[in-house]
Amino acid sequence: MKKKSFIPQTKVKNPEPKEKDDNWIIWAAWADRITFEEIKEKTGKNESQVIKIMRKNLKPGSFRLWRKRVHNTSIKHRKKFQLGRKKLREKIKITDIYKL
Repeated sequence: MKKKSFIPQTKVKNPEPKEKDDNWIIWAAWADRITFEEIKEKTGKNESQVIKIMRKNLKPGSFRLWRKRVHNTSIKHRKKFQLGRKKLREKIKITDIYKL
């Protein structure tokens, strides 16, 4: 019988797959905080290639849901994400002025 270690082990429900696999691309495409630019840097696949992989590997309803999420959120593109964060910071500064 194997002795248990005293170091706690964190078990993740959906662990990150290996980068060389299409499963990593699917995992990264579903993740909100990973942009298409980061996917291209790590795998060399651009946005249209990622869309083709997602279309091939997902069920039609899941693909439509993913496309709707990606289209409506600005997080998947680095420039849009940074612009959104900038607007949010400016809004917070304005509201802080009115509180004083």
